[in-house]
Amino acid sequence: MSLWNYIQQGGAIMYLLLLLNIIGFALMISKFVILKRETSNASDTASRLSANIPKGSADSVLELAKQEIASYIAGIEAGLNTIKIIATISPLLGLLGTVVGILLAFQVISQTGLSDPANFAQGISLALITTVGGLIVAIPHFIGHTYLIGSLDRLEAQIEKSVLAQVLK
Repeated sequence: MSLWNYIQQGGAIMYLLLLLNIIGFALMISKFVILKRETSNASDTASRLSANIPKGSADSVLELAKQEIASYIAGIEAGLNTIKIIATISPLLGLLGTVVGILLAFQVISQTGLSDPANFAQGISLALITTVGGLIVAIPHFIGHTYLIGSLDRLEAQIEKSVLAQVLK
């Protein structure tokens, strides 16, 4: 059986999971590219951010530097929450499909009894397919989100170190 057949058997929930998967992977790929580029340009970014910080007392310069860095990192961080949300809700959508599939199976049993196991199996199949689909979407998004957050933290530390070295001279 092909992947597309499984998606069709899973119904609306599997189509929603497919859409979330496409959105999530597009975001993860774009964030990987952005972080790669920003990491290679970290010293230029630190110089640019340092130039925006006016001279003053050490405390005020330190606070302004932290605000500049936080603002810069927030711009790069945009979209990471969406990846986290996809990783979080995908198993829940799979569970919803499980409940719907079991409900359909019991409805078939109540209407026709167990005289036709194929009808009963259809509901069970929906339950299992959506459960697997939810996990297949969630796992790589969870891993990707965790990796991206770690990379962003490393970039932030690198830029913060460079900016503070430049403004506290």
